[in-house]
Amino acid sequence: MSTGEAHKPRIGIVAGDPNGIGPEVTVKAWAAGDIKQHCRPVVVGSASVIERALEITGVPLSVRAVRDTQSISDEANVVDVLGSSAFDAADIRFGDDHEDAGVASGGWLDHAHTLACDGELDGTVMGPISTHSLKMAGKLERISTLRDGAYLVLRSGPLVIAHLTDHVPLAEVTRHITTDSVYALIDRLNRAMRQWGVGSGRIGVAGFNPHAEGTEEDNAISPAVQKARQQGLSIDGPIGPDSIFRHCIEGRHDAVIAMYHDQGHIALKTWGFSGNSVVFLGPPYIHTTVAHGTAYDLAGSGTADSSMLLHSILDAASLADSRGFVEHKMA
Repeated sequence: MSTGEAHKPRIGIVAGDPNGIGPEVTVKAWAAGDIKQHCRPVVVGSASVIERALEITGVPLSVRAVRDTQSISDEANVVDVLGSSAFDAADIRFGDDHEDAGVASGGWLDHAHTLACDGELDGTVMGPISTHSLKMAGKLERISTLRDGAYLVLRSGPLVIAHLTDHVPLAEVTRHITTDSVYALIDRLNRAMRQWGVGSGRIGVAGFNPHAEGTEEDNAISPAVQKARQQGLSIDGPIGPDSIFRHCIEGRHDAVIAMYHDQGHIALKTWGFSGNSVVFLGPPYIHTTVAHGTAYDLAGSGTADSSMLLHSILDAASLADSRGFVEHKMA
């Protein structure tokens, strides 16, 4: 992807469940981050829902319906919406799970996925969705497809953390820690970092046990690290979980591999919760999302924090353009 002005990456934004905060944080992020300097964004969804979000938030933008990704406007104050799975703002029920909302948001995800696979989008961003609404609508397949065989990579400032396991009970994590599984993630992360332009490819691997001393380190993590090192990768580990994330903050690693969900999430959310972004390492295109849910208690108030969605959009743009994770400031 060229970085020239005429070749900014096209990023499709699925605003999420219409009964949640997704549409509101989408328009607030659009207004706050000057995102059109970095990409050519388009909302894949409902113009009616976005217009309602503008009314709620008071954001001074206008909505323009477009028919395809070739028609995206360069006007700073225009939100382009590519209509998909029609949903009228009159049907919004803030704070509740409903089948019709799941049908709509699931359809938007399907449309964005198809556009990305067809090369019409260079990356996609998934706003906060409701798995309950998607399940009611029989639309959980798209989420499952995105997650199938994928790894979560969370980013907050200098911390970039890939997770070997995600929603796995702690008592079951050890059986997932094998030489093959750890090496597979190291290899996939290394290739992605080079494609995305993230640092110089320096990876740190966290241990599983205190001080990185135990059976998992001896039998799985250390052999995987040694294998990767023999392949010429710049990698260190296993490193004590209580220090490796600080090492990443200090610039010793460009990314860290965590063994399980809370090992990585606690470190990242302690460092900085607002403005985080999530990248799915697996789909054949850049796909980012937020690290929060629909926040039904805030839906309709216009007060929700939009920084996570903003950074998810900007990270999708910079990764699609092979510029790595670029630091951004809210306007």
